[in-house]
Amino acid sequence: MKGMLIGLLAGLAFFGKADAQITFKKIDTTMKVGSTGFKVSSRNKEIATNMASVRPIGFESPANETMNIPVRGRIAGVQVDDLNNDGIADLVMFIYNDSAARHGTVLVLMSEGNKEIKPCALPDPALEGKINTGYKGGDQFSMMEGTVLEKFPIYKTGDKDSIPTGGNRVVQYTIGRNETGGYKFSILRFYDTH
Repeated sequence: MKGMLIGLLAGLAFFGKADAQITFKKIDTTMKVGSTGFKVSSRNKEIATNMASVRPIGFESPANETMNIPVRGRIAGVQVDDLNNDGIADLVMFIYNDSAARHGTVLVLMSEGNKEIKPCALPDPALEGKINTGYKGGDQFSMMEGTVLEKFPIYKTGDKDSIPTGGNRVVQYTIGRNETGGYKFSILRFYDTH
């Protein structure tokens, strides 16, 4: 358990500080895990009408076709990892739905072998009863050993929007199967820092 906590803390070292004004750059990158991966591009111009073009690499038909995905927000970054341990790349997109990068989510395109791709979206922390106390955005995301980490400031009653005083909450998510054969995020653990 101590080793897991040290690993979780080490993963937090990759979190950056969210600024009031964030510049979202054009995304145009190719990433692979082994012989599979994704080419991702997005102009990142408009929050309401943003599109991501995703071309799988090394997948068999029909999963090898380019997908144009409407994104509600702007893509701050993309990574690949093997989140379901099938040896095939999964695409992880970190998305913010406001210009200040306060409210974010994670969209994963999960490989189903190299023949099918299924989407999986992070649930809204504001709706998660276990973790939503004191939540007002400020989301920061990173990856750690096949899991997604989310960090956000905790607001106490009476805190101003720009001055949270409750420390930070860190949530570690894993991805598993849902009831319909797709994928879903589940909270593995969370803790508060002061």
